[in-house]
Amino acid sequence: MRNRPIPGSSGLVRAMTLLGAPVLHAPCAPVTDFGPELARLVEDMFATMYAANGVGLAANQVGVGLRVFVYDCPDDEEVRHLGHVVNPRLVEADGDVVRGPEGCLSLPGLEAPTPRFDRAVVEGVDLDGAPVRIEGTGFFARCLQHEADHLEGGVYADHVTGWRRSRLLRAVRKQPWGGGVSVLEG
Repeated sequence: MRNRPIPGSSGLVRAMTLLGAPVLHAPCAPVTDFGPELARLVEDMFATMYAANGVGLAANQVGVGLRVFVYDCPDDEEVRHLGHVVNPRLVEADGDVVRGPEGCLSLPGLEAPTPRFDRAVVEGVDLDGAPVRIEGTGFFARCLQHEADHLEGGVYADHVTGWRRSRLLRAVRKQPWGGGVSVLEG
């Protein structure tokens, strides 16, 4: 068994794309080139996610409109889930709907109670094009749904409704980066 480097250990921290940037609000394109540029992107995404203390990161959050996300996220039993998925599809989301606190590296400093299913399954491929199937429950299921939303051009705030949404929009407007609030109001 060969020693694998820690994900992100040779990556570069990229600038985070913030709410309102067009790449964050458009569906991402499928990956077709599985070469060294994709491997570099995944490595940089891990480095960026760790630098921002996140548990998941989609490629469009670093300005790249491709269907890729990385994660290092515990489930509700504190089991660590670490990996990446290319061209993911959310194929199942079911179970109880749980309204829990959710934040996003592209909406820094904010969170809102967001409804998500407590079980999710994502299918896609790895860097070599080999099929992967990732099943998550609890907090990890929330992470999988959150990152899959990003690749469709969505953010967690799209799922927040009523007075919670109004409160979140007010909080966004107060942020120095809050110019992107109009994408949530439409």
